[in-house]
Amino acid sequence: MPLHELVLTRLIDAPPEKVYRCWTEPELLKQWFAPKPYTTPVAELDVRPGGSALIVMRGPDGKDLPNPGVYLEVVPGRRLVSTDAYVKAWEPSAKPFITIVLTFDPENGKTRYTARVRHWSAADCEAHEKMGFHQGWGQCADQLEQLVATL
Repeated sequence: MPLHELVLTRLIDAPPEKVYRCWTEPELLKQWFAPKPYTTPVAELDVRPGGSALIVMRGPDGKDLPNPGVYLEVVPGRRLVSTDAYVKAWEPSAKPFITIVLTFDPENGKTRYTARVRHWSAADCEAHEKMGFHQGWGQCADQLEQLVATL
């Protein structure tokens, strides 16, 4: 495992293309992305290498948590790589935190979904883990699996 990496993996009972759609279609992403009771009121996704994304999570207190980033690699139906090192059009962010590598691998008619979250430093990785990475991303994966079952 690369340095400063947190990983979540799940076997989801749906083909990779459906799971990928839930990451790349704004109206689908809004339905599962934030761990409840958080919501996702904004999902602006330009899914192509160099394209920007803005995903806003809203807390139960009404506070918005914007997550801007840029796609580095896009392999339709199979792989997405994005980072918050840039906010849009290769404009550097004030404080890079993560690069996310998502893979959607076919496995016996299902999808081996893996989210690898690579952090810029050991301190960032430790902070993300203490913020509840495994619980939060796990809850979102549950929500993703529930949504994909309806597609």
